[in-house]
Amino acid sequence: MEKRSGLPVWTVKKKLLLLTVDSEPPLGTPNADRKLAYSPKRAMAELRHSSSLGSRATSSPMKRDEDASPLIHDHNAVDDHPRHTFRDRDRPFWSYFHSCCPLFTDDPRVSHHGSRISFALLFIIAVAGVISVFSIVHRLNAPYLCKKDGIVLHCPHVKEPSSLWENPFSATTSWKPCAERRDGGISDLPPENETSGYIFIHAEGGLNQQRIAICNAVAVAKIMNATLILPVLKQDQIWKDQTKFEDIFDVDHFIDYLKDDVRIVRDIPEWFTDKAELFTSIRRTVKNIPKYAPAQFYIDNVLPRIKEKKIMALKPFVDRLGYDNVPQEINRLRCRVNYHALKFLPEIEQMADLLVSRMSNRTGSPNPYMALHLRFEKGMVGLSFCDFVGTREEKAKMAQYRQKEWPRRYKNGSHLWQLALQKRKEGRCPLEPGEVAVILRAMGYPKETQIYVASGKVYGGQNRMAPLRNMFPNLVTKEELASKEELDVFRKHVTSLAALDFLVCLKSDVFVMTHGGNFAKLIIGARRYMGHRQKSIKPDKGLMSKSFGDPYMGWATFVEDVVVTHQTRTGLPEETFPNYDLWENPLTPCMCKA
Repeated sequence: MEKRSGLPVWTVKKKLLLLTVDSEPPLGTPNADRKLAYSPKRAMAELRHSSSLGSRATSSPMKRDEDASPLIHDHNAVDDHPRHTFRDRDRPFWSYFHSCCPLFTDDPRVSHHGSRISFALLFIIAVAGVISVFSIVHRLNAPYLCKKDGIVLHCPHVKEPSSLWENPFSATTSWKPCAERRDGGISDLPPENETSGYIFIHAEGGLNQQRIAICNAVAVAKIMNATLILPVLKQDQIWKDQTKFEDIFDVDHFIDYLKDDVRIVRDIPEWFTDKAELFTSIRRTVKNIPKYAPAQFYIDNVLPRIKEKKIMALKPFVDRLGYDNVPQEINRLRCRVNYHALKFLPEIEQMADLLVSRMSNRTGSPNPYMALHLRFEKGMVGLSFCDFVGTREEKAKMAQYRQKEWPRRYKNGSHLWQLALQKRKEGRCPLEPGEVAVILRAMGYPKETQIYVASGKVYGGQNRMAPLRNMFPNLVTKEELASKEELDVFRKHVTSLAALDFLVCLKSDVFVMTHGGNFAKLIIGARRYMGHRQKSIKPDKGLMSKSFGDPYMGWATFVEDVVVTHQTRTGLPEETFPNYDLWENPLTPCMCKA
C-alpha cells in the first residue's frame, strides 16, 4: 500500500465527497473530512486513479458517482444533495410540499398561524427566485470585452476574468527590444580577404538546440573576425532527422540580414579539397572548448589555429559560449540572430498562421487560446530519474530503460528512490498531465478553455492524458487542427513539425511550460522580447510538489497559494544575474528602457 505524507492514499479516497471545485463542503461534514475533501493530494490521487482507468466507463452509476473527482465537471453527474430512494422518486410531485409547507396539508391539526408562516415563506422564496432568474439571464447576456490583436471585441457568454489572458502589470513595464541593427548603421565588417579564416560547426540536437548553436556560431565568428560557413544541422540519435539549414530557415534572409555583422558563406570554399575530412581530421578540428567558454578563450586558443589552418571545425558546439563573460555587443548580436535573422521558410510561417487562425476561431467567434508545452515523453521521464505513479510493471520497465540508456547514473538503482524524492522536493521533476490540469483549474481556467498541446508522444499514452482531457476537453494538437494532406508536406523533416509547434506556441494568448528545455526557454524569451504583453506561465514545481503532498491543505488554500505564487511568474521583466540564461531572459543587453 502506497503511503505519502503521513496518510495512505486509500484513506483519502475513502473520505471522498461529491463536491465541485467552486462549491463548499456540506455544513455537516466533520472538520477532518472537510479538509480532505478539498485536499490537492486527494485530488491528484483521484486524477491518477482516473488515468489508470483511461477512458473506460464505470458500469455502476453508484460506483461512478463515488469515484467522481471534485475537480472534474461531469454534465451527467448528480448534484451534491442526498439521493432519494426509489420509493421517494415514485412519490407525486405535490407530496414533497406536505413535509415542508403545512399550507398544502389536509391535516386539520395544522393551525391557522402555521398557514400564515407558510404563505410568508413561499412569498419570500418566489421573490428570491425571480431575482435570481433575472440575475442569471443578465450575466449570460452581458457582453464580455476581450482583446484580439490589439482590438477590443465583444465576446458574449465568456465569463473568465481578463487577468487570465492578459499579463498583469505588463502595461507598467517600459522595456522595448533594441537588438535589431538600425538602418544606415556603419558596418564594421572587414573585407573578405582580411578575415582570419573559416569556421564550420555542426548544430546538434533538436530544432531549438540547433537554433541556439547557430546563434553562438555567429557570435564566435564575430569574436574571432572569422568567416562562418553555413552551419550543418547534424542528425541526432533521438530525432533521426536529415534536415538541412535551407529546409527550415530562409538562408537568403539570414545572410543578408547579418551582412554588416559577420561574413557568411553557403558552403566550404572550392579551393579546400579535404571537405570529407573536415570533421574527421584531428588537425582540422578544435575539440577542447569548455562549456560556457568566455570570449577570451576563443581569442587565445582557437584564433591562432584558424589563422594557421585557414579552415577549422569546432566540435562539439553545444553551449560552448558563456553569457556574462563576453562583451555586451556580442550578446546583442546573438539576440539579433535569434529574433531577427533566423526566419522560418514562408511555407512554414503560412501553415503556422493557419493553425493559429483555427485555434483562435474554434468557438465560431474570436476566442483566446492557451498553448501547453507538455514535456512528458518517455525519454524525458527516464532522464529525469523522478518517480511517477504507475503500475509495478510500468516501474520495472522504466528501471530497465534507465539502466540501458544511462548505466553510469543508474548504477545498481539503490540510490534512486532518495534521489527521486530530493528532485521532486526541489521542483526538478516534469509535471504530469494530471498535475498540470489541477494547477490550471486552481488558476481559474474553466473547462471550456481552448488548449493547443505541443508535445511528443506522452509516456503512458491516453491513460496518462485522461485526467487532463477530462478537465479540459477542448484540447487539440496540430494533427487534430490540420488535415493529413496539409501536414504530409512537413513530415519529411521532423524539425519542420517542431517549427509549427514553436510558432503556434509563440503566438498564443497564454503559454504554459511544464518543464525546462530549450523550446520553452526560447518561447518565453521571445515573448519577453516582444514586450512582455503576452502571458507566459512558468509553474513553481517545488511549491506544487509540497501542496500535492499535503493531505490537510484545503482547496481554497491551495487556490490562494497557486494564484499568489504565480502572479510574478508570467513572463514579466526579470533582473539578470551571473550566469543567467540569455535565451529565456533577454532583458539586458537585448532590451532597453523606452
